[in-house]
Amino acid sequence: MPNIKSAKKRVKVIAAKSAENKAVKTNLKTVIKNAELALANNDENKVEVVKLAVKKIDQAAAKNILHKNCAARKKSHLACKLNPVG
Repeated sequence: MPNIKSAKKRVKVIAAKSAENKAVKTNLKTVIKNAELALANNDENKVEVVKLAVKKIDQAAAKNILHKNCAARKKSHLACKLNPVG
């Protein structure tokens, strides 16, 4: 545990930010899993579920929780599963 006042505050701030980032990541994983499940089951609302997943991925990338290339890759995988080419 740090002794300096500013270092103590940094520990608290980092803990709060880590908790927020973990919540966003967990929600993102759930939304992506639901989208993949809807695509696998060929549900009638699969387009809306994928749109929601893409929106959540973009929000996570905007907050720098996901790297922009990782976000692009995840969106691309969902798009390919939604509209298979070939």
